[in-house]
Amino acid sequence: MHPVLALVGRPNVGKSTLFNALTRSRRALVADEPGLTRDRQYGLARIDGRDVTLVDTGGLSGEDAGIDARMAEQTSAAIAEADAVLLLVDAHAGLLASDELVIDRLRRAGTPFCLVVNKIDGVDEDRALAEFAAVGAGAVAAVSAARRRGLRRLDAVIGPLLPPASEGEQVLPAVASDGDIRVAVVGRPNVGKSTLINRLVGEERLLAFDTPGTTRDAVEVPFERDGQRFILVDTAGLRRRGRVHGTVEKFSAVRTLEAIRGAHVVILVLDAHQGLVEQDQHLAGHVIDVGRGLVLAVNKWDGLDREHKADVRAEYDRRFGFLDFASTRYLSALHGTGVGHLLKAVRAAHDAAGRQLGTPELTQVLEDAVLAHPPPRAGGGRIKLRYAHQGGTYPPRIIVHGSRVDRLPASYRRYIVNTFRRAFGLQGTPIHVEYRAGRNPYAGVAHKESRRQADRHAGARDRRRRHTRRR
Repeated sequence: MHPVLALVGRPNVGKSTLFNALTRSRRALVADEPGLTRDRQYGLARIDGRDVTLVDTGGLSGEDAGIDARMAEQTSAAIAEADAVLLLVDAHAGLLASDELVIDRLRRAGTPFCLVVNKIDGVDEDRALAEFAAVGAGAVAAVSAARRRGLRRLDAVIGPLLPPASEGEQVLPAVASDGDIRVAVVGRPNVGKSTLINRLVGEERLLAFDTPGTTRDAVEVPFERDGQRFILVDTAGLRRRGRVHGTVEKFSAVRTLEAIRGAHVVILVLDAHQGLVEQDQHLAGHVIDVGRGLVLAVNKWDGLDREHKADVRAEYDRRFGFLDFASTRYLSALHGTGVGHLLKAVRAAHDAAGRQLGTPELTQVLEDAVLAHPPPRAGGGRIKLRYAHQGGTYPPRIIVHGSRVDRLPASYRRYIVNTFRRAFGLQGTPIHVEYRAGRNPYAGVAHKESRRQADRHAGARDRRRRHTRRR
């Protein structure tokens, strides 16, 4: 395994900015607001010529209650699994009592650490380093994470803190491979997305708190189940556009939409106690538009009486009729009821979305469908559907060739989609069927032939006239 390097420090000292700089990515959400990062975010960095697992953490505020205490627990977990720690401090703010508390905590933990003086722009670097070196932290480095200054010097300081390289260091679990299934867990705020992921992976991997908006960034959580690797992506809760305020919430919404586009399958988490709202339908519609597999997870199912459950099922059947292809699982993320079957539905949706479909089989299904229910006549002519072939996967894309296909009514298009779905068992994924009108090679032949005949008749007429004049 790669060595693990954790970034810790007070809120708003630039941990996420340094994380993005070292991983050469924009995975961590960055804004000029304290306490933005709350969950552990993992990435791959190249430090001193070695691949390193880099862990971004939430700020240590010193509070021991509420969400700050939960964030401190997440940071403690990162320190416990780290081989070395980068403790970030703010050059502009100077050495604070809270910084000294963190230093003392790291010393007690016995984890090697380096003091990283960030935001060095605009201050006397030597004076800043002297101030922080006085605490006896050992290795000290000055950087500007926002401007990517001092990163090479930081490499040289971190290198000696890492454990010796082992033979055949493996690729990071957080790095997706071709066989991984990426699953975006989405929904409105406070429906239990983080709790569900914690239940699936079997640990308190994400910060779960009974306050809407706890998760702000898209956090990837890799794990393996029954020989299959998954990358679960926890996302910020999406509210209606008119209720989204502030730059951070807008960026969080963008990250959620990006997570949906980057996933193979989306788990849409719904709250059984609150019932369906318009935002749930908008989210489901967006998943269909981008063509991702979909599984509905109706959470907080425990505690509902039989009559309430029947009402919820009836409401879902009525308002989610356009999601008849998606599997629905009723569960309790908090207690684990029904969670065990969720990943089976995810794998089924993933397999269906990537299935290879042969042209002969597709064409035979199309011919049988047309024979059973021919397309209606349109504009005095017949609509013909001749053959079909596959045009892509994730989602399955089927190309149907024929004539006058632009006049196919929507009801018949749905009939064709449902026929393909039943024939090939494509449950859990939308199907995109594209219709193409082939060029008729005989188009215009009759017109050209009539022109030739007219020319021949005109020629014969002229010859008769010339002959009559000579006589």
